[in-house]
Amino acid sequence: MCGFVGLVNYKKDISKEKNIIQKMNNTITQRGPDEFGYYSSVNVALGHRRLIVRDPEGGKQPMIAKYSFGEYVIVYNGQIYNTDELIEKLAKHNVILQTHSDTEIVLKCFITFGSKIIKSLNGIFAFAIWDSRKEELFIARDHFGVKPFFYTQIDNNFIFASEIKALLAHPQVKKIIDGQCISELFGIGPAHTLGTTVFKNIYEIKPAHYAIYNKSGLHIEKYWKLESKEQNDNLDKTCETLKYLLNDTITKQLVSDVPLCTFLSGGLDSSIISKFASDYCKKNNLSPLHTYSIDYVDNDKNFVKSDFQPNSDNYYINLMNENLYNIHHNIVIDTPELATYLEDAVIARDTPGMADIDSSLLLFCKHVKESKFDENNSKMTVALTGECADEIFGGYPWFFREDALNSGTFPWSIAISERQQLLNPDISAKVNLKDYIDFRYNESLNEVEILDTNSKETAQKRKISYLTLYWFMQTLLDRSDRMAMYSGFELRVPFCDYRLAQYVWNIPWEMKALNGREKGLLRYVCRDILPDEIIDRKKSPYPKTHNPTYAKKVKEMLEEIMQDKNAPINSLLNRQYILNILETDGKAFTRPWFGQLMTGPQLMAYLCQVNIWLEKYQPKIEI
Repeated sequence: MCGFVGLVNYKKDISKEKNIIQKMNNTITQRGPDEFGYYSSVNVALGHRRLIVRDPEGGKQPMIAKYSFGEYVIVYNGQIYNTDELIEKLAKHNVILQTHSDTEIVLKCFITFGSKIIKSLNGIFAFAIWDSRKEELFIARDHFGVKPFFYTQIDNNFIFASEIKALLAHPQVKKIIDGQCISELFGIGPAHTLGTTVFKNIYEIKPAHYAIYNKSGLHIEKYWKLESKEQNDNLDKTCETLKYLLNDTITKQLVSDVPLCTFLSGGLDSSIISKFASDYCKKNNLSPLHTYSIDYVDNDKNFVKSDFQPNSDNYYINLMNENLYNIHHNIVIDTPELATYLEDAVIARDTPGMADIDSSLLLFCKHVKESKFDENNSKMTVALTGECADEIFGGYPWFFREDALNSGTFPWSIAISERQQLLNPDISAKVNLKDYIDFRYNESLNEVEILDTNSKETAQKRKISYLTLYWFMQTLLDRSDRMAMYSGFELRVPFCDYRLAQYVWNIPWEMKALNGREKGLLRYVCRDILPDEIIDRKKSPYPKTHNPTYAKKVKEMLEEIMQDKNAPINSLLNRQYILNILETDGKAFTRPWFGQLMTGPQLMAYLCQVNIWLEKYQPKIEI
């Protein structure tokens, strides 16, 4: 896992502008703390930061393949899981590999098969390949956008990077937010419309897209999408296929040349990942699997049961530990730490995010990375998580609640009037969040392919599934990448395998929600490998702190900000409304800001993040 930056300009010699590419590359040091490298020619400059996961010696980047007619150069971020199949393809064409890094495999596959190879890659990836003979850049991003790719075009420069902060380090890139950016930030955020960002004229390559940049401009193509088609497998056949896909994707993602672990919360999804991984280690006579969980100081004393958080994790984690071939570690985070790292979470995302839902994951990854787990003081570098199972298999409450299904908007973000009220009155008069949200909502629904043979319920759930996959899941994938990579740590998401997603997409809802349960089919498939109490446990979201000292801390932080009438937050948001939120401990904002977890304390923390972002990034407002 790594990060990269790049610059292409056909109108001038940029080989002497190494200071620019170095400055850009230095902004993403956290993504690749192990190594760095550069490449430059007359029209292109590339930079790379490396986190070593495969082939420490052979995977150095930028990687160059030289030929008599020219050279190919790749900068790459990701992990390819079907390398064995790709090596076989190359062998049939007498291609000899010098390393066992997936970077070389991707590069040689592109040289041998051209752009069509993108359809054969199974993994998480974003990369750019410069072809000196054609004088063009090939760009690609994985099926669900697990790995990021941002770009902008200014004058004759095509500038790209793994993170927005690297683009902003280029002297010609301006930090501007306009009406659409404000609508993204406060109408859609912390989700975002695919292809856009919160900065004017800065974009992302969409998931499942590739692009070619040459002297005629940027040409973007989609290479994959979820296909709606009739699926007539009975329950037994469906379970057999799912078991194969789960085992295959998890096993493929256990490949690593550095220490690897799983995150274990005692929920269904992380327990499935940990069980398959643990069994693999035991079957292959490997060392026990290392598993990690997160908790917070005094959470056991302060936990309060709710519809969204019905029970705490510790009992179920202990239950799983009795059923795994593992060594378990519990990371405990204190509330001052959680609040302090709100700023780091903003810098990691380059935008206000999910408050302590972000900072806690950042801290979790940081502590796991720093933990010593053997006599050689080795450090963990890779973790498998249960992320994306809820999106793929239908695990959220809004799949079952009529009020959410009939809300006419994104069901995780229904507080539209409150969001509008939060805007500064002058901005609110010019920016209509509901109109923008409605446009994006309907735009997405128009992309859903419904079959004539789909039942009414399956058709309805196809729509909500599509929205969940391409909006809510994207937000969590952004969170996973930014928080982990900011800590020099790699997260893998086996449930996000595109083959698994494609198969489950066409399973009729009546079977997917077997026995009327969220993720009912997934529970049924795994009943023979997990304890009944894990199988039957009601969905519980990512663990958050229940310690009242956290709410007190973020309230104090926000109060300190609001004591300054010149604080930059006042230029964007409604000062009086924020004061009302403070007076009511967040209850003035009557519904969650986003999802299930961003309630009172998280809303106040989010507002702190907005002010931090405005101070750190200093965007110019143009409406």
